[in-house]
Amino acid sequence: MNRFFLSVFFLFFSLQLKGFEILPETVTIYSHHKEIAIPHLPKPLVILDPGHGGTDEGAKVRRFLEKQITLKTCFLAKRHLESLGYKVILTRSKDTYLSLAQRVVIGNRRRPSIFISVHFNASISPSARGIEIFYHNSKDKSRTLFSKKLANCILFELCDQTTAHSRGVKQGKFQVIRDTQVPSILVEGGFLTNIEERNLLKTNQYLNKIAKGIAQGVEKYLKS
Repeated sequence: MNRFFLSVFFLFFSLQLKGFEILPETVTIYSHHKEIAIPHLPKPLVILDPGHGGTDEGAKVRRFLEKQITLKTCFLAKRHLESLGYKVILTRSKDTYLSLAQRVVIGNRRRPSIFISVHFNASISPSARGIEIFYHNSKDKSRTLFSKKLANCILFELCDQTTAHSRGVKQGKFQVIRDTQVPSILVEGGFLTNIEERNLLKTNQYLNKIAKGIAQGVEKYLKS
């Protein structure tokens, strides 16, 4: 095997380790006047984690439950991301309970490019409002740097799509962003306990804006 083929082999092996999907189609390139077929450039894998589920309802105001809108938002974001060419996996696709440890296992086993956990907020203060995103300040400084960058990209696009108040990018120690091994963030997409935001979150139109903001933030991060 000559040096060129070794370089191609190690390139695609490395990309697979980083969570990219190598597609079966091929492209043709030329080396020393010979046609050589190699796989297409890979597509990044994104894992979306709809918070709560099953017996874990999350935040709630009467019959309006966080677990329902996290799942709906992730399905919408999945559709937007797939339309941009990304492969997407949900940690749960129905109203089932998953422990935090199980979510981490899914994230680490599938080795995605990024991991995004979606939640919605609650507060004892009915005036609390806005979107905030958390990342973990881990010992792996590279992962911390990329997680913070991902958080900033998505927060900008979320606020642009929704015109919601930005509560900023913050450090957090949530297990799903602490124990995953790739750039990971936790999105808090608004307050169920704020009547104005709750009324917006009850509409598919507003959830779709959040979903689109997540997808565009991912696109901005992965292409920057």
